[in-house]
Amino acid sequence: MPIFERDPWRFQYFEGINCPPEVRIPTDDIDSWEWYPEWRWTYNKVNIAKSQGLACGTHDALPDRFPVFSKPAVNLKGMGVDSRVISSREEFERFRRDGHMWMTLLSGDHVSTDCAVARGECRWLRHTHGLSWRGGTFKHWTIEKDGREDLTSYLRSWIATNMQGYTGMVNFESIGGRIIEMHLRFADQWCDLYGNGWLNALVRLYEKGTWSYDDSGRREAYSLPLFAGHGIVPKHPSAEKQSLIRAMPDVASLQITYYEAKAGDAHPMPPGGFRLGIVNCWNLQSGFAARRALADSFTGCEIMLPE
Repeated sequence: MPIFERDPWRFQYFEGINCPPEVRIPTDDIDSWEWYPEWRWTYNKVNIAKSQGLACGTHDALPDRFPVFSKPAVNLKGMGVDSRVISSREEFERFRRDGHMWMTLLSGDHVSTDCAVARGECRWLRHTHGLSWRGGTFKHWTIEKDGREDLTSYLRSWIATNMQGYTGMVNFESIGGRIIEMHLRFADQWCDLYGNGWLNALVRLYEKGTWSYDDSGRREAYSLPLFAGHGIVPKHPSAEKQSLIRAMPDVASLQITYYEAKAGDAHPMPPGGFRLGIVNCWNLQSGFAARRALADSFTGCEIMLPE
C-alpha cells in the first residue's frame, strides 16, 4: 500500500498505485503528527485562530462576548468530537474542559479545501462545500468544479505566509472564508472524485517535491454520508447488496465506515449521529437514490435521512 491508510474502507482508492517503498504519504492526522514534528503547531486550533486575528483562547480564559464555538484544541481523531456552540457565561462555566478552546463563532459556508503545496507554494487546490445538518453532521458534500476566488486567494496567501518550506498536502476546513482547522494530509473521503491521474500526481509530490496534474477535465461531484442514531452498531450490508449499490448509475464508490465488531463508543463520531457509510457519485439525485438503497440495507438501528 503506497499511501498509509488506517481505514480499510478506503483501501479501494489506493490499490494499484505505483509508489516507491520509501515514500510515505499520510491520510490520517495521527501519522502526520508523528512524521512532521516541526509542523505540529498547525494542529492546535488556537494557533490557527490567532494566525488570522480571530478572538480565541483556552477554557482557562473567559471570552469577552458570547456566543462562541468550543472544541478540543487538538483533535487527531476528527469527526467534530465534543464540539458545540456556547451561548452564555453560565454555559461556559458548566462546560469548561481541560484541553478545549473557544473561538469566534463564524457563519457562512463550511468548506473543505485540499491543497497541493510545493516548498511553501500552493500549486493546486479544490474546494468541497459541506451542507451542515445537526450535531456536527452533514447532509452531503459538493466537490465543486470551480469558483470561490476569494477563499482561494486567502488560503494561498496564508500558506505563503505560514508554510514556508513545507511540501505535501494540506487540508483546510473553513467557515465564512476563515480557517477553523487544518490537517497535514488530504481528505481521503472523496479523493476518487478528483479525476484520473490525481493519485499519481500525489505520489510525485511526495517523491520528487513537484506538482504536475492536468485538471482541465474536472467536474462537479458529490459525497453523501449516511448516519444512524447512537447506541446500536448494526451488521454491515451483505457483499451482494454493496455490489448492487456500487453498480447504480453515477455511483463512483461506496464506503462502509465503521467496524461492526467494535462498540459504538469506540468510534469517534459527531454528537449528531453514528456514520454508517458514504456514497460518492457524479450526480446528486443518483446519490440520493443510492443512499436510500444503502439505508434500506440496515436493520435494527435508527436511520437518519436528511432529504
